[in-house]
Amino acid sequence: MLQFNDVAAHLVIACAVFLSTNIDDIFLLAAFFSDKKIAPKSVVFGQFLGIGALVVVSCLAAWFAVALPSGWIALLGIVPLALGVRQLIALWRPAADEAEGDKADLAEHDLERRTHSQVLAIAGVTIANGGDNLGVYIPLFASATAWVPLFVGVFAVMTALWCFVGRIIVNNRLIGDHIRRYGHKILPFVLIAIGLHILSGALVLL
Repeated sequence: MLQFNDVAAHLVIACAVFLSTNIDDIFLLAAFFSDKKIAPKSVVFGQFLGIGALVVVSCLAAWFAVALPSGWIALLGIVPLALGVRQLIALWRPAADEAEGDKADLAEHDLERRTHSQVLAIAGVTIANGGDNLGVYIPLFASATAWVPLFVGVFAVMTALWCFVGRIIVNNRLIGDHIRRYGHKILPFVLIAIGLHILSGALVLL
């Protein structure tokens, strides 16, 4: 029987994971919603399709990893930990980050131009921008397989909320300014915390 504390704890983990891996999608969604040539429903469907694809790939990868002993699976927590450390280091290199951001924007616009379907274009951008998602989802799903349905449900709700927030940002620059100012600074610490949480399961190897 599920304990309320366990459910609450995994709900918090699911929300933290989604927020940490999709904070940058807020700006992409806001940009898509601000483009009058793109139908709002295409943005929503495309985002759901992209996130869904990332979740499916993560579930399949986690399923193959389940054959490993639980202690070894927990070692996969080094992936989100490494991502967090890398992004923390990147905070001291803003110029390099801006250059990388410019390249990413060009790639996203190019993908959108080359794709006939708006939904597929937006889904493609979401998937291309989902390296952090895979790096966190796979070890998380592998280390807590029983909670995957809960994680998927939370991700679906949060995706809908993300689309709603992205729509709001289009008409409220103040919110966007705050997220740009503090979001990237919080992200590394959230990733590091998630990585350490997953790695704690490797203590059985000691």
